[in-house]
Amino acid sequence: MEFPVIIINFKAYMESTGKEADKLAKICEKVAHDTGKNIILAVGEVDIHRVSSIVDIPVYSERMDPITQGAHTGRNLPEALIDNGATGTLINHSEDRYRIDFLKDAITRARELGMRTVACANDATTAQALAAFRPDMIAIEPPELIGGDISVSTAQPEIITNTIAKVKQIADIPVLCGAGVKTAEDVKIALELGAKGILLASGIVKAKDPEQALRDLVDF
Repeated sequence: MEFPVIIINFKAYMESTGKEADKLAKICEKVAHDTGKNIILAVGEVDIHRVSSIVDIPVYSERMDPITQGAHTGRNLPEALIDNGATGTLINHSEDRYRIDFLKDAITRARELGMRTVACANDATTAQALAAFRPDMIAIEPPELIGGDISVSTAQPEIITNTIAKVKQIADIPVLCGAGVKTAEDVKIALELGAKGILLASGIVKAKDPEQALRDLVDF
C-alpha cells in the first residue's frame, strides 16, 4: 500500500450506482493514471463485479459481514466479495455502524482472507479502540461534517492530530480523514497534520464535473 490514498465512497447516490457507477469508476481510473495518485473506489456490493472488471485501480466493498459459508440470507460472504473483485472493505462507517463484536470479527475475517480493512471512527477515542483490532487503516470522520461544506481539516484539525496520537499508543496504523473534504487545500492540511489519506464521497460523486473535481482534489 502506497500513501497517501484517496478513497472515494460511491454510497447509493443516483450518480454512483448501476451504469453510473461504471462511468464514475472510469473517470477515477483515468485521473489515477494521469496523476499517479493512489485512488481507491468503495462501491456497493451489487456493483463490485462490474466495476472491478472495467478498471485496474483497487475496488473495495462498502461493507462486509463476518460470516462463513452457510445459511445467511441477505448477508455478504467475504469470500464472495473477493471473488467478485473486492480487495478491501470499509467497516463501521457512520451510516453503517457495527456492534463491537461484529466489528472485531469482520476485521479478523478480512485479515484471514487477505482483504484490506478501513475501519471508520467518529472520534479519537473510538479510533483508539479500533486500533486494538489492527485494521489496515483507520478513517476519522465526525458525523456532523459528513456531506457538508466544511472540511474536518479546517473545522476540527485537532481531531486529526488527537486521533493519530491515540492510535499510535496502540499500533502503527495509518489514519485517514474524511467529512466535508472537497479541495486540494483540505487534503494538503490533512496530510500536513499527519493523515495518510482521505475518505470522501459527495465532494466527487455529487460534483457537476466529477473528473475536474477529482483532478483539483488530488493536485496537492
